[in-house]
Amino acid sequence: MSVSKTKTFLPAFCKTLGILFLYIFLGLFIDSAYVVENYQDLQWLANLIMVVVFSIILFKVNPRIREQMLSAVLIAVAGEYAFSLGLGMYTYRLENIPHYIPMGHALVYAGVLYFTKTTYVKKNLKLLEKVCTAIVVLYASYFLLFSIDVFGFILTVITLLFLRNRPRERLFYLVMFLSVAYLEIIGTSFECWWWPTIAWNKIPFLPSANPPSGISFFYFGLDLGTLWFYKQRHKIAWKRMKKIREIGLKNSNYRN
Repeated sequence: MSVSKTKTFLPAFCKTLGILFLYIFLGLFIDSAYVVENYQDLQWLANLIMVVVFSIILFKVNPRIREQMLSAVLIAVAGEYAFSLGLGMYTYRLENIPHYIPMGHALVYAGVLYFTKTTYVKKNLKLLEKVCTAIVVLYASYFLLFSIDVFGFILTVITLLFLRNRPRERLFYLVMFLSVAYLEIIGTSFECWWWPTIAWNKIPFLPSANPPSGISFFYFGLDLGTLWFYKQRHKIAWKRMKKIREIGLKNSNYRN
């Protein structure tokens, strides 16, 4: 996984999200109900592979991303135990928290971040925002109409409203939404986990699909949390970066 300097879509995608999506598919297949039924329970292997892959990527990324990935793992551990085991929001195949899951959250975060930093994305930012927004709306609408996914649709609407006032992070969150949608479809299709038919299995007026379309809304807390931890540990560097950014924005407005 690396930042691609190419000006075309396919290489930028393949070197970042393409690698991530392939790994998600293969990793979740190893932990799938199909493999359990036809071979044996290989969740231990999925955990082992994740440790190896995560360690390699952690070694290759720059120090800032490395620190954020480690923070993401800690936040993901807390989130998984709270939402899955505590609140019953979703349930894993063995009714546990597989060890590969928290590290997987960090890899999704890194993959999306690297994609949005590619040269292609920077040169086509507005176009990609429009395309991703359209896909998000169509995806959530499809689930609402054909799976009665009221819960997911409401979360999607909240997400889009949230992004209206976040132009700098908008594409990152849109790509995160679609990446999580892919992950959830693969994971639930392989029966690695499942979602109840109503939100939290407790709110009857919020029917939910398996998976809910807008569930990536909760992943945004992962990004905000990692950013908060980084700011707390590097307050001086963060303030300096903000000043540089503000100067750049003023110069850009002056030229326009």
